[in-house]
Amino acid sequence: MNINQSVVVPMYMMNSGQAAVKTFLGELKNIGFSAVEFWGRDEGVPFEKTVEDALSLGFRIASMGGHGHKSEKDGSHAEGFSRAKNHERLEAELRESIDIAVKYDIPGLITLSGHRNHDESDYRSMLVCAEGLRRIAPYAEEKGINLNMEILNTTVNHPNYLCDNVDWAIGLCELVNSPRVKILFDIYHVQIMQGNIIHNIKSAAKWVGHYHTAGNPGRNNLDETQELHYPGIMRAIGGSGYELYVGHEFIPKGDSLDALAQAYWVCDVGN
Repeated sequence: MNINQSVVVPMYMMNSGQAAVKTFLGELKNIGFSAVEFWGRDEGVPFEKTVEDALSLGFRIASMGGHGHKSEKDGSHAEGFSRAKNHERLEAELRESIDIAVKYDIPGLITLSGHRNHDESDYRSMLVCAEGLRRIAPYAEEKGINLNMEILNTTVNHPNYLCDNVDWAIGLCELVNSPRVKILFDIYHVQIMQGNIIHNIKSAAKWVGHYHTAGNPGRNNLDETQELHYPGIMRAIGGSGYELYVGHEFIPKGDSLDALAQAYWVCDVGN
């Protein structure tokens, strides 16, 4: 039971020069990481050049953002599948992203629910999200690419975001009923909203297409100052039959490479 670990590159190299990014990738390889991932194309680091550098070092690209989500009025993560007016745009952007994912052998794309619609129930908004995802799911199935709906917390970081708990995310996947519409289970966000991480991993196992890590509180290192026991969590993930990637997306308190090396060791429970 080895855990495949990846690193969300923009989290650690936001707006760095390409030479620094390439050096960073080399250090990740030395630590033992097998994959890297991205929030979106050219969001924080030059996408194509960084992908080329990563592939040349033998990395797999584990995940990338699939569509735009920002609103001038409401900010990041606001515009997703919860609003029917976005569906045509999201379908077009995801079709393009799926083609890129096929080109670079990326197993999954991040999708977002967007914000709640305050004039309707969360269940009604789930139906709207499902309607939108059904438009693009057949193409994802044809190409073999997962569309991973991300769970985010609404208590600390993302007020008004719709997909903020595991049960809602499972319900969405069940409604769409596609083998390629899955969940991005962000452990940090789920801990804030629900806790009971191992139980929730087991409940969602059928639908999980990707994981993210961070310590809580603070979204920092996976060290002894935070409340999540990551070795046990990794054993639960491995025991669930999950075979894809667990991506590190935490804010390091000190040196990024030292923090990532420690995180790699904590989560390397198969040796």
